[in-house]
Amino acid sequence: MTDQLNISADEELLDAYSTAVTGAVDRSRLAVVHIEVRDAKDERGGSGSGFFISPDGYLLTNSHVVHDGKSWKVFLADGRKYSADLVGEDPHSDLAVLRVSAPDISYLELSDSAHLKLGQIAVAIGSPMGFQQTVTAGIVSGLGRTLRAASGRMIDNIVQTDAALNPGNSGGPLVDVHGRVIGVNTAIIRPAQGICFAIASNTARWVAGWLIKDGRIRRSVIGVAGQTVPLLRKLVHSYRLPISTGVMVAGVEKDTPGALAGLAVSDIIVDFGGIPTPSVDSLHTVLTAERIDTTVEISVLRNFELKKLSIVPREWAEAA
Repeated sequence: MTDQLNISADEELLDAYSTAVTGAVDRSRLAVVHIEVRDAKDERGGSGSGFFISPDGYLLTNSHVVHDGKSWKVFLADGRKYSADLVGEDPHSDLAVLRVSAPDISYLELSDSAHLKLGQIAVAIGSPMGFQQTVTAGIVSGLGRTLRAASGRMIDNIVQTDAALNPGNSGGPLVDVHGRVIGVNTAIIRPAQGICFAIASNTARWVAGWLIKDGRIRRSVIGVAGQTVPLLRKLVHSYRLPISTGVMVAGVEKDTPGALAGLAVSDIIVDFGGIPTPSVDSLHTVLTAERIDTTVEISVLRNFELKKLSIVPREWAEAA
C-alpha cells in the first residue's frame, strides 16, 4: 500500500512538471523562429534561433548568429518565411535585433530577471542542428555568472541553466513556466554536460531598446567584471545605505578606468554618481554615453569601510 502511495505521489509530481513545461511551450513556441544566414555570394552561412518581442516584427537573437551575414531569412513556426532586415547588433552583449514585415505575429514578454531564483524551471526553445521547434527543459542552475563575448568584453549577469543547448539554439528564448523570457540562449561549454548560458532578460531589454532606437549602442565602460551580491546588514545600517545588495568587482582589466581609479577585486560598488547600484543591471544602466570622459564619484565597500573613488568612464572602443 505504501509503495502504491509513493508511486501515485511520484506520478503527480511528474504530471505537474509535464504540465508546467507543456504550458510554457504552448504560450511561447509560436513566437520562436529559425534564422538562416547568407553571405555576400548568397551562399548559406550559419543559422540560429530568435524570437519576436513586439507585434510589429522586431525579433531578438544573438549577434554571433547574424554578424557575418549579408542577408537573413526567418522561418516562422507556422511555416511562413520572410526576409529580415538587420536593425542593429551589439557584439559586446552578443545581442542583435532583426525586423520582418509580417502580419499576425506572436511575440514574447521579457520578464524581470532580477527576480529569478535558483532551481526554477527553465525551458529552451530553438532550432539546434536545424531541427526547428526543439524543446528542452531544466532549471536555473546559476545566477550572476560572467561570460566573455566574441568581442572580448565580459558579459555580466549571465543565467546558467542545465536545459540542454546545441548549435542552432543560439538566440532562442529561455522561458519560465508562464512563457515569459528570462534569458536569450547564447553558449554552451564543451565538453561539460549540463552547463549552458543565457543573457539575462533585463540586459536583453536594455540592449534591444537602444538598438531599435539608434541601431547601435554607444556606452561608457569602466573595465570591470561584476557580480550582484548581498550586503552585510550591519554595513547597510551603519552607513545608512538605501540598498541591500551591490556590485562586487570580480575582475579589473589593465589600463582601464576602473584600474586607474584604484578599484580592486572584492570591492563592492554601492553608488555611481549619486545613483545606488544594487545590481549589475543597474550599473550598466548608469553607464550611458553621457558618462563618457566625465569624472564620476563612486562609493565602494572595501574591508567593511565605505570609500569614495573618482572614475572617468571611457567609450567602449577606447577602453578595448
